[in-house]
Amino acid sequence: MNVTGHTRKPAKAGTKAGPSIRDVAARAGVSHQTVSRVINGHPSVRHSTRERVLATIEELGFRRSATALALASGRSRAVTVLTANTTHFGYAAILQGVEEAARGASYALGIRVLESAEPGAVRAEVQRAADTGGGLVVIAYDPAGVAALNAVPAGLPHVGVVETPARPPGEGLPWVWTDDRRAAHEATRHLLALGHRTVQYVAIPSSTRRTAPRMAGWRAALRERGAEIPRPLQGGWGPAGGYAAGRKLAADPAVTAILCGNDDLALGVLRALHEAGRSVPGEVSVAGFDDAPGSAYLTPSLTSVRLDFTGLGRAAFGLLHGAVEESAPVAPHPLSVPELVVRESSGPPPHPAP
Repeated sequence: MNVTGHTRKPAKAGTKAGPSIRDVAARAGVSHQTVSRVINGHPSVRHSTRERVLATIEELGFRRSATALALASGRSRAVTVLTANTTHFGYAAILQGVEEAARGASYALGIRVLESAEPGAVRAEVQRAADTGGGLVVIAYDPAGVAALNAVPAGLPHVGVVETPARPPGEGLPWVWTDDRRAAHEATRHLLALGHRTVQYVAIPSSTRRTAPRMAGWRAALRERGAEIPRPLQGGWGPAGGYAAGRKLAADPAVTAILCGNDDLALGVLRALHEAGRSVPGEVSVAGFDDAPGSAYLTPSLTSVRLDFTGLGRAAFGLLHGAVEESAPVAPHPLSVPELVVRESSGPPPHPAP
């Protein structure tokens, strides 16, 4: 398949043609195959190399002609993202990653919001997305997304962004995920290692009726240490739910450590503790999840688990691209590896456990 490029403005007669993929490769100091992998959204390229190539593409004004490529290949160069939410940090960052990779590969991107988990409504929305042509990326972090993933017609190229599966999926299930179970396990172990007797958990909703992977990782870490496993509090997705849960926890003087299912919940918990006169981390340690952009600028700054959702979105598009175009390599079930970012909100308890 030939790859062509042009600048933003059409070249005038007698002027030099726009930059080619080899011009980009020469300026960035990489091979033209590496440039191709970057613009096709392939997940195997190192982050520093990807950023350098993308900067060079922008500098030179290189663009691929989507129309010419679609006519040459006979394929619809489009992707539609099905999601129940576009504003929560994880969802929005995944959308950003899909958009970046799709734009680099000259794919048109559409977004359809699932407004209901009712089976008929989900099937209708999936069918409307399928009718646009191309492939689908389904963010299945909630019941509506799971229902949509299960309703994708056979033979339609698609990728599901899912919660950490209980076991590795078999062949034929094009899923990508973050290792939430491992992330929650590491965050809980961090708090226990500081000397806390146990760790409370304020949970986000699960996409299914089974135990959510973040909750499973929290429980596993407590069980390994022989610590008490408190009853988790359901917090929802936003700060208001975290605030309500935080007020209950703040009233219990035995509570010295709290893990929250996301950073928005942690924000509400911090407010509730402040109002109750319980200092963080002097009396209570708080850890969040996802490492949202504002977490480092709270007072105190929030200990959180960083997950590369934008990279996950790029990986989802790369997997879909491999299914749509035979020339694109397929990376099976790529993962986002968690990183615990320790900040001011976690510390030893007032009276360490023996």
